[in-house]
Amino acid sequence: MLIQDGIPTREDIQSVTPPAHRLAQGAVAIAECFQKIPCNPCAKACVKKAIRVEPDINATPKVDFDICNGCGACVARCPGLAIFVVDMTYSGGEALVKLPFEFLPVPQEGQLACGLSRSGEELGWFPVVKAVSGGKRNMTCTISLAVPKELAMEVRNIKVGGYRDGR
Repeated sequence: MLIQDGIPTREDIQSVTPPAHRLAQGAVAIAECFQKIPCNPCAKACVKKAIRVEPDINATPKVDFDICNGCGACVARCPGLAIFVVDMTYSGGEALVKLPFEFLPVPQEGQLACGLSRSGEELGWFPVVKAVSGGKRNMTCTISLAVPKELAMEVRNIKVGGYRDGR
């Protein structure tokens, strides 16, 4: 349970997951932010205005899946590392998962990274498609992993230093 171990329940996850028809249309942001705290950098980062924090700054962010284009600008801006982008249309058998990462060394494109579940369970080794720096003022990188579609809603982190070369 989230309040005790920091791991959201299946019901928590389902409450923020886009419907299947939206996932089938392409990349979309998923805000797995469940605690009511004063925070809104994700909403400020979204040029499409697809993320709202209402009625006040203490509310949890809500993504309008019909507006979101999955650009990922919100991923590195979330101080809670709670926003991910999932693209189920990446390839026939793989989805692209963009996730925030704040550790060194940063995995590099072409390496394999050990993907982790929300609870830290190792889910496998997945190709790093892209690693984008958050910029000089933001040390959060956005790492894009190609994962089997059945794990797209499970992979939410990378094991620090858990990288190796090649496919």
